[in-house]
Amino acid sequence: MAVLERVSQFLVRVLIWMAGCFLAGMIILTCANILFRIVWVPVEGTFELMGFFGAIVTSFALAYTHKNKAHIAVDILVNGFSERTRRIMNGINCAVCSMFFFLAAWQITKWGTTLWKTGEVSETLHIIFYPFTYGVAFGCFILALVLLVDFLKVVLGGEGGI
Repeated sequence: MAVLERVSQFLVRVLIWMAGCFLAGMIILTCANILFRIVWVPVEGTFELMGFFGAIVTSFALAYTHKNKAHIAVDILVNGFSERTRRIMNGINCAVCSMFFFLAAWQITKWGTTLWKTGEVSETLHIIFYPFTYGVAFGCFILALVLLVDFLKVVLGGEGGI
């Protein structure tokens, strides 16, 4: 259990660092496009790159957001329950969400493989799609892993119950 948690924490840190790099790239690209538009020469393919980078930033930040409980939660009803009931509900939630994101990662990976086999590229810059698709799948997989670790903590009575 401890090994699984350390591995997931390491992967979360790597992904959030990479998401930050892609986000910095998005900022630089946006600023460059704004500056170059002043002289009537916009950066070609900005829209495509922003879409690709945005997908990576979002999917790579999912696990970090969950790990730090930074997502939006409306828990006004749940707070009225006992601690044991909240733990059980949290365990069920982690299990269901973990299964969902494992399934999502699997389906996105299948889609990425289809894109790879067909040789699909973007319209303007002719960038291949599948690496970004696999990146989104990897982000979903890591979130599923983090949710699985949280579920195991609840089941095994670890500290991460609520």
